[in-house]
Amino acid sequence: MSPRSASVNEELRRRSKERLLQAAVELVGERGYDATTLGDIADRAGSARGLVSYYFPGKRHLVQSAVHRLMHRTLEEALEREPHAEDGRERMARAIDAILGLARDRPVLMRQHMAGLLQAEGFVPCPEQRRLAELLRDTVARHGSRDVDSDYPMLRALLMGAVYAALVPGVPMPVPVLRAELFKRYRLDWEMGVPPDAGASGGTCDRDLSRFFATGTAPECRPAGHRDGRPGGPRGQSK
Repeated sequence: MSPRSASVNEELRRRSKERLLQAAVELVGERGYDATTLGDIADRAGSARGLVSYYFPGKRHLVQSAVHRLMHRTLEEALEREPHAEDGRERMARAIDAILGLARDRPVLMRQHMAGLLQAEGFVPCPEQRRLAELLRDTVARHGSRDVDSDYPMLRALLMGAVYAALVPGVPMPVPVLRAELFKRYRLDWEMGVPPDAGASGGTCDRDLSRFFATGTAPECRPAGHRDGRPGGPRGQSK
């Protein structure tokens, strides 16, 4: 049997990493952070346990990367869904609804994520977070910002604060109230985005997360004529 080409080996490594990210999101969402071990994640992903440390320095880094992947792909899906919108105000409304939707629909996962950011090691930069930042910066720019470098951190802080407020045990604030406050700040109409009474979540509440994690067949092994229908996210880096 001839050895696999370098491109096939690279694709297999990519798929292994994707399965670990997906498994981390699923397990932490089901059990919480402390009750999920790296061994559990490897087992769910069908990977050797040594691969986890090969790709990620530790559990905190893996989980943050996984949640940032879910956040950036959820946001991307909301921004690009049909009917497509170029209007900056509509895109800002969709962005707010996408992030608040994660707090509403995945409270265990997002609560653990927020708690992780407050740990000693704090925020862990990663490619997934940079892609999320790109989308939010673009949203701020399209909304009409004249100073994206100042307005993007403010939007990020406001969204993080709203998620935190929605998830505080015992005294959570209702998501519609938080939404109304953010919409007021950015001068958005209530009917924009996905209003709470619209009966839709903007792609955030499905149990099946596979569309956010590319774990399909390697390109060199696909049948002729096969097309990968996943939307491509931005690949550059932002500050």
